Amino acid sequence: MFIPKKYLSRRTVLRGLGAGVALPLLDAMIPARTALAQTAAAPVTRFGTVYVPHGVIMDAWMPEKVGRDFEFPLILKSVESLREHVNVVSGLYSEGANAHSACPGFLTACAHAPRGNVIELNTSVDQVIAQHIGTGTTFPSMEFAIEDSSNMFGSCVGDFLCTYMDTISWRTPTQPLPMEINPRVIFERMFGGDGATAEARRIRLKQTTSVLDAIAEDTLGLRRELGASDKLRLEEYLENVREVERRIVMGEQQRQARNIEAPPTPAGIPDSYDEHVGLMFELQALAFQSDMTRVTSFMMGRELSGLSYPQIGVADGHHPVSHNNYNPEKMERKARIDTYHMQLFANFLNRLKNTPDGDGNLLEHSLFLYGSGMSNGNVHNHLNLPVLLAGGAGGKLAGGRHIQVGQLAAERDVAQIPKFDEMKPMANLIVSLLNLYDIEADSYGVDMCESNGAIALS
Repeated sequence: MFIPKKYLSRRTVLRGLGAGVALPLLDAMIPARTALAQTAAAPVTRFGTVYVPHGVIMDAWMPEKVGRDFEFPLILKSVESLREHVNVVSGLYSEGANAHSACPGFLTACAHAPRGNVIELNTSVDQVIAQHIGTGTTFPSMEFAIEDSSNMFGSCVGDFLCTYMDTISWRTPTQPLPMEINPRVIFERMFGGDGATAEARRIRLKQTTSVLDAIAEDTLGLRRELGASDKLRLEEYLENVREVERRIVMGEQQRQARNIEAPPTPAGIPDSYDEHVGLMFELQALAFQSDMTRVTSFMMGRELSGLSYPQIGVADGHHPVSHNNYNPEKMERKARIDTYHMQLFANFLNRLKNTPDGDGNLLEHSLFLYGSGMSNGNVHNHLNLPVLLAGGAGGKLAGGRHIQVGQLAAERDVAQIPKFDEMKPMANLIVSLLNLYDIEADSYGVDMCESNGAIALS
């Protein structure tokens, strides 16, 4: 390990015209023989949530065996190589009407949204954690999404506002947070520089398409002070930044070349779902790596989503496909979508696993809550929610288990749908997650959604 006489601040930012790039954790940021030398061995822990709409096909999601050494079902096959980093949790439910508008209460453990023009739900778990671990970062939390209701006709249900389906993050019970769908906007926020004006960013973009060109002089000066391992880590990180920007610019050029006119869709959003999701995940990885944020939330789709997936052979919209009437052929198409979403998430997890962070990697030092606020999309219920925990939470959570918290029924009402005689509220899991982040809590939620205990994750 190379330790310079003058160590770098963890908040070091390389700056140029209208641009600022935060750095990943480097050996040069760890002063020798001080308490701060423990930073590499005990780095910060991150938290993220990933939401998928319309539930999943639970027979293709839930392992048959409880505990360790279970067989990964079809939908979860792509994370089998990450077995020791994931836990499947079954037997959880959330309160609320059987409706799409109740599903994004996934992170609030309460789906009793009032009707009419009143906006009120509950502070979501990501925001409770952000208030605890995110206040010292550039962004206390970051919210990502793939689609919103801006260009979707009939995207709201009954008397419920679109708000309840356009976000899963609530800073307070009456303050929902907007989810950003444009990767260019997020990129500019991250690398546009603290306090940089819109005019400065326009000048930079006119002169060059790369933030790395703008910070070249600062980068050159830093390289002279770094050891070999730090130089390699810096180069890999900056190359990832350059690749994200290249993909965003390419997406914009493709839209212009095809003369695509889509006023509701901001420039910078790729035509390809794979590319869009991949960019959003990569931006989250860079934000974690540079410690710009420690908390993210990501909607890979919204309830009532009309997105189709011809790239995997599903030409129908996601929402219609979820209403399968237990037809085996239609259920197979829904399971194909569920599997595809999990594959994209698995790519992200592998990216984190392969990114050094202190004495470990980003996956070991993070925890992601992946799932849906709906279980059986055919009837919109919230019973036995699909929930996956990925990451080690900084060494506090062991993986490789199917944690069943309810009592599975001996018989099923519908042959294809697992049934539980007893279940635990999602709020109980949220209490457990809060405790992992050293937030003392023995209950969570409001009114009939409140929990009274935690779920044993050890």
